[in-house]
Amino acid sequence: MSNDIMKAGVIGHPIKHSKSPLIHNYWIRRYDVNASYEAIDIAPEELEQRIRALVKDGFKGFNVTIPHKQSIMEVCDEVDEIAQKVGAVNTVIVSEDGKLRGTNTDVFGFIENLKEAERQFGYSWNIAHGSALVLGAGGAARAVVKGLIDAGAPEIYVANRTFGKADQLRDLDRAKVKPIPWEEREEVLGNINLVVNTTALGMDGQPELEMNLSGTHEDAVVCDIVYAPLYTQLLKDARAHDLRIVTGIGMLLHQARPAFDAWFDVWPDLSEDLEDLVL
Repeated sequence: MSNDIMKAGVIGHPIKHSKSPLIHNYWIRRYDVNASYEAIDIAPEELEQRIRALVKDGFKGFNVTIPHKQSIMEVCDEVDEIAQKVGAVNTVIVSEDGKLRGTNTDVFGFIENLKEAERQFGYSWNIAHGSALVLGAGGAARAVVKGLIDAGAPEIYVANRTFGKADQLRDLDRAKVKPIPWEEREEVLGNINLVVNTTALGMDGQPELEMNLSGTHEDAVVCDIVYAPLYTQLLKDARAHDLRIVTGIGMLLHQARPAFDAWFDVWPDLSEDLEDLVL
């Protein structure tokens, strides 16, 4: 058996902000895996050349962050169905023969985070109980909407400041996805089972998300995929209205698990220690 260290990493530009090295190196230590994981800054114009060099250097795979999530698809030899539907790759697995397979684990991460919340909330709430409202229409929104469709949400409203972008998400499921103007996002709250913010609003350094939750159904859950800060203004407002909330840290941690398993053949568990480390 080879004693060579298995290598993986995260690519982006810039990359200093990434939490992925904290997560994967924690698991490498915890499960005593003979591996390393590093952050690699790659400028867009160098993407394919640098990826080929990583493969030649023996990398088992890598996570992909901004601005490469779409352009990496052209470099991959295979892109699975989930990543094709979402229109973005966030994880690449390198096969024994050097072929690159792209996938998207954000769908898994989002739904697994919600399912964990379901277990905490009990049987009084689950994803399929009613309609959802998704705020935003970018790559994260596509992953969220795809996950909600697969999990059985009967109807998904998508509100975005540019209506045309929201309308594009109908290609995921023309029967279930209902684009609405940004100005009408509060009008549907009375019939909503789940509200999800996928925009950057409320993130550190960004404007707050302005949302009047007073008309929200009392059994609804409010989720924000932003995790810095952990408790965004949206989640604080939801708590003030006695609504149940789901923070974004779980999605970040859960989406990393399938990648770690694909590279190192270990399915990692989550822990409070890891959550504290990342926060």
